[in-house]
Amino acid sequence: MYDKETGTIWLGKSGDKKVCIYPRMANRHGMICGATGTGKTITLKVLAESFSDMGVPVFLADVKGDLAGFCVPGKDSEDMQNRIKRFGLDEAGFTYDSYPANFWDLYKEKGMPLRTTVSEMGPLLLSRILDINDTQTDVLSIVFKLADDNDMLLIDTKDLKAMLTYVAEHNKEYASQYGNIAKASVNAIIRAIVALEGEGADQFFGEPALSISDWFLQNSGKGTIQVLDCQKLIHHPNMYATFLLWMLSELFETLPEVGDPEKPKMVFFFDEAHMLFDSAPKALMNKIEQVVKLVRSKGVGVYFVTQNPRDIPDPILAQLGNKIEHALHAYTPSEQKSAKAAAMSFRENPEFDTYDTLLSLGTGEALVSVLDEKGVPTVVEKTSILPPQSLMGAIDDRTREDEIKSGMLFSRYNDYFDRDSAYEFLQRNQTLTEGETPAEAVTAAAPAESASDKKKKEKVDKTSMSYKTQRAAQNVAKTASGTVGREVGKTVGGAIGGRFGKTLGGNIGSSIGRNFLGVFFKS
Repeated sequence: MYDKETGTIWLGKSGDKKVCIYPRMANRHGMICGATGTGKTITLKVLAESFSDMGVPVFLADVKGDLAGFCVPGKDSEDMQNRIKRFGLDEAGFTYDSYPANFWDLYKEKGMPLRTTVSEMGPLLLSRILDINDTQTDVLSIVFKLADDNDMLLIDTKDLKAMLTYVAEHNKEYASQYGNIAKASVNAIIRAIVALEGEGADQFFGEPALSISDWFLQNSGKGTIQVLDCQKLIHHPNMYATFLLWMLSELFETLPEVGDPEKPKMVFFFDEAHMLFDSAPKALMNKIEQVVKLVRSKGVGVYFVTQNPRDIPDPILAQLGNKIEHALHAYTPSEQKSAKAAAMSFRENPEFDTYDTLLSLGTGEALVSVLDEKGVPTVVEKTSILPPQSLMGAIDDRTREDEIKSGMLFSRYNDYFDRDSAYEFLQRNQTLTEGETPAEAVTAAAPAESASDKKKKEKVDKTSMSYKTQRAAQNVAKTASGTVGREVGKTVGGAIGGRFGKTLGGNIGSSIGRNFLGVFFKS
């Protein structure tokens, strides 16, 4: 609950003492952990509502379907009345309230379709989704580079498959410039893509792709809560973790440096956080650590939600200043060791034994240590967490559908369009003139934009004047950066290693160019 009197996030009570998080320290990251059924979801809701009340947008993943209740005011009950009385919330102005929310779903079943392009995802993150080996990842990077050099856009999976097939058929022609491209590796990548399409990849790789700037809209002064429904996605752990990681990297790349703001520009909750780190190769782990460390300066707070703090690697755990730990189970020697390590990570409170208390916490109770106004961790407090103001639990399908269709972003993202890209080009030019490269054939072969594609894109652009202005500016940025990005990518790629494993140049260099220029063209 946002406490307007003190300007803090009121999380709960320790005896008669309020336990609060200072907004200036909220982007120093944090974690919410605890065994199943100990109250992590309630804590997440209280924090998300508080940030929204402050005008701060929030992103979170709804793994179990019980977070959609943000859009509906809470319901009164005897239990709620007891909580309100126990915390003294009636005197603090507590009211049941709803919050502006957008619902997203990669599968377009329980929310607006959340899409990105193959180019924006990049070869490193895409290779993790495809679960291919290092050699195949290198081949995939070469294919991205070759597409860049020949001005062919990789938007959806059919573009990527077409490009892979073309490269396999002409691998000898490109061997001297790009290195050996084994057909066996190409075929393995194509099989992985086909399998991914069976899981719905044809729905979430495409356009219109997500524009992160759309997440910063406010409604009546409240920050909008972006809810990604993951009830289906969670069954594909690599895809779940990689898509959330991609969104976090987009925030990192897109937002300008802000230093230490009075409050976060956005807060990102990463539920089932262990999936982010499980089986991640070393190169990817290094990038994750880098982004978590540096995204703070962009004003973004990242909160990891998991069952046990040991799920989070030590280098990242050390960066989490706000810690909320619900009860842990310690039945085995390994669990006892982990619980003791968790207890020792807190600044000791002489009034109780941290380890014993951690094991005996009831539902809705947590050990809390936050950063004070000077950035110093506070003494750990045994805290009873406040109840949320919105509905606890799931919403019915009719309410969800009404919320989705009435949202101001619905008309922008609901309709899919397929513009001319690598697949279409290669279909038209299966046989090139002798000595002619794909890049040389583009000008003569590329058709005018189809009437249906044009109509769909115009429909997206007509939603609002501010959106039209934003898109026009973005188009200028994309056009300029198509060339600038490639040259920048080729020139400095070796020096900086790319953003999040994206190979610089062409599709990737222009992607970074677009992100860089997009900072100056935000609405």
